Amino acid sequence: MEERFKTHGVFSMNELITTDLPAAREFYGKLFGWSFVETKTIYGNPYLAVFKGKSWVAGMMLKEGNVPGDVMPCWDSYVTVDDVDESARQVREFGGEVVLPPTDIPNVGRFCVIRDPQGVPLNLITFQEEDGE
Repeated sequence: MEERFKTHGVFSMNELITTDLPAAREFYGKLFGWSFVETKTIYGNPYLAVFKGKSWVAGMMLKEGNVPGDVMPCWDSYVTVDDVDESARQVREFGGEVVLPPTDIPNVGRFCVIRDPQGVPLNLITFQEEDGE
């Protein structure tokens, strides 16, 4: 597992929330030379794991069925934390809001969505250790 997936406080993942998954796949695949593996989101909808070579660099999912209606299409960032549940508790303590409580993502880890005191959203994630690590 790469260090960015294990190091507390490091931006580790980006995820595209889009209204047209095939068009996004074609555009970014051509632009960056990305390859894709289709999986499912935690809600059972199509999800594209995005790779540059052998490195997992991002994810892509449809807005519909995955995020609330008021979320605009965007690139959405994740910061690795040692313990997502403890970090969610600290968010509240430090004046932020937990928008989506800690939630398991099968075979990936556990994440939550927060807003800082100014209302800016961010995802926090603790990745599941791979076997042998």
